[in-house]
Amino acid sequence: MENDQGILVDLYVPRKCAATNRLITSKDHASVQISIADVDANGVALPTSTTFALCGQVRSQGESDDSLNRLATQAGLLRNAWSYQK
Repeated sequence: MENDQGILVDLYVPRKCAATNRLITSKDHASVQISIADVDANGVALPTSTTFALCGQVRSQGESDDSLNRLATQAGLLRNAWSYQK
């Protein structure tokens, strides 16, 4: 929540899982947040990055690798790493 000056005043802001859109609670100790650095043409890291949060439920099912590949492909960070299969 923000106050009248636009300053964030909440003590805790929960994250959302990028793969499932579930809220990541404070008690989910298996969750991870992965930041992928943006690089220039020479391979030098830029100050910007793309961040993905994955909840513990995705990790416990062994779907975090596939989910990260899918998210990175949709964000334009990977090519030909993930394709939809029925």
